[in-house]
Parts: sequence; structure tokens; C-alpha cells
Amino acid sequence: MKKKLISLALASASLLGLAACGGSNAGSAANGVVNVYNWGEYIDQSVLDDFTAQTGIKVNYQTYDSNESLYGKLAGGATGYDVIIPSDYMIGQMIEEDMLEPLDFDNIPNFEDIDPTLKNPEYDPENLYSVPYMFGTLGIIYNTTMVDAGEDMETWNVLWDEKYAGDILMFDNPRDTIGIALKKLGYSYNTTDPAQVVAAVDALVAQRPLVQAYVMDDIFEKLEGGNAAIGVYYYGDFLTMKENNSDLAFALPREGTNRYVDAMCIPKGVENKSNAEAFINFMCSTDAGLRNCEETWYSSPLLSVREALDPEVVEDPFAYPDETFATEQCETFACLPADIRTLYNDQWVRLMNES
Repeated sequence: MKKKLISLALASASLLGLAACGGSNAGSAANGVVNVYNWGEYIDQSVLDDFTAQTGIKVNYQTYDSNESLYGKLAGGATGYDVIIPSDYMIGQMIEEDMLEPLDFDNIPNFEDIDPTLKNPEYDPENLYSVPYMFGTLGIIYNTTMVDAGEDMETWNVLWDEKYAGDILMFDNPRDTIGIALKKLGYSYNTTDPAQVVAAVDALVAQRPLVQAYVMDDIFEKLEGGNAAIGVYYYGDFLTMKENNSDLAFALPREGTNRYVDAMCIPKGVENKSNAEAFINFMCSTDAGLRNCEETWYSSPLLSVREALDPEVVEDPFAYPDETFATEQCETFACLPADIRTLYNDQWVRLMNES
């Protein structure tokens, strides 16, 4: 269904001549390279070839599997990355630590097409450093043939159910995993109460014997292959997985969940800033946005993309939630104070050292 729907949308976009389509800012950067560091499973690779064809700029493309690994590499002194795509809370931390370059939005005219509700976010209130790339919601993905009929899946508590011991997958990063336990206990994702964070990790320590593995992109193979019953991951990835395993289903826990934004940024001191801004602008074109939706199923921040998508896609409440859903059932990660970030890291080590 996905490829048919969006292929039709691409044709419609071409016929309509949507304003943002094809805007690549090619005149500002006629050659050279741009080094892009992105999440895995998160782009249509043909978009990179088209960017090079239109601008003459070669793309060196690498991937990472978590915000923490991205941060660790840059904080450790790694250089040479021109465009990175961290999540909301990590962008806030990088701004706080002066790790990002302010953007020249004269070189990113397609920013005008970004949904206004995603501009000037809490993590970048003056919108100086970031341009939204994709957004989405977190939930529980489960195999309907491996859980009990009639099982209540709309609760984080199912991840602590002993009957699914050895068949549960959790995130392999502290912010998401500790966040799930916080929500299970009725706390905010963004609590600054150390006792609540410790209580959440206590719950995770109790859960650990039930967990098959802590995973990131390897969740695709495990869930698509029927090698686990339950996992926690993003709705866009669920739609991709379901194309390969129709037994999979998705549930949003009633205790609340995460609505995240991943955004394009430029690290401090890059040599290819104009090329980086040309790349960001190109990724905000309608054509590139549509093809990335087709490839990844994540939700686009571009208004022209939503206009071109089939109504069945745009009206999906998990992909493009209305304001009530987004505010009442979802919470966005904020940049936590430094002492709470340290506590998260220490508590994560405690969890990982549990036998």
C-alpha cells in the first residue's frame, strides 16, 4: 500500500508544481562535499544521488544508532561531520554546550514549508540551530500471534508481564528506557526529581530478567522475523516492519508516550557550512520529503508533503496526531539539567551491570 500511495502522491506533486519542490540552493555551493551523519534506516538513498546531480556536491553518508552515540563521538573530539540529525533533547544539550553552528536561513528558503507548530520549539526557542527532519510517536509493537488474545497492550505494564519473559525488547539507550519506566510509574519524562529517576531504574532492574535484549536498529530483524513478541519503537518503523510481517500491531500506552522531533543541525566549526545548508534546504523540498516518507514511513514536517500525501496517510492519528492527542497523550523530551543527565548515565550503568 505504502509505495502505491506515495508514488501517486509524487506524481501529483510533480503535476501541481509545488513551490518547495526541487529547491536545492544549488547556486550557493557548486561543488565539494557534504558529510552527513544520520540515524540508520532513515533516508531514501536515491535522494542523495539527486542532491549530487543538482548541486555537484558529493554526499559522504554515515549512520549512528542513538543520540548518545552521536553525542559521544562529537564530544570526544570527532570532526568532519557537516550535517547531523539529533533528537529534540539532544539538540537542547548541544546548544547548551555550544556544539552547534547558527544557521543562515537565507540559504534555507524551504524552511518556510515547515509546519509552524514545529518551529521555535522548546529545545531551540529562537530556531537558530535546527530544521525539523521528521517527527513521530513511540509505542509498543507486538506480534499478535505471540501475545494472548485480548491482552491489554495499551499499557507499559505489559513489558513487565512475566509470561512474556525472554520475548521483550527494550531500547538500548538511557533516555528512552528510563523514560518508559517513568511513565509506567506515573511520572514525567522530564522529571528533575532524583528519587523518581532512581525508582524508575529500580523498576527496570526488576524487569531485566524478562528482557531478551536491549536493541536499536536490530529490532527490525527480531520483530519482523518473529524472534520476539513485544518491543518498544517508533510508529514510522512499525509501518515499515508491518510490510514485512503482517502479524505485527501497534499500541499507544494510556499512561502517555513520547512525541519526538529529529532535526537537521550543523556542528560547530564545520568547513562545509554552505554545502551543509544547501543539503538541509534540499531535504526540505517536496520531492525529497515525499520520497523519504515512502522509504521510512516517518511523519514529515513539510506542509506541501502532507498536501500531496494520500488522505489515508495524513488522517492516520498515530502519524499526524491532532493537537488534543499530541498534548494530552504525548510528552516531548526536554533537555535535562546537567546533574540529572549525570544521574541518568550512572543509573544506566547500574542497570547494565545487573546480572
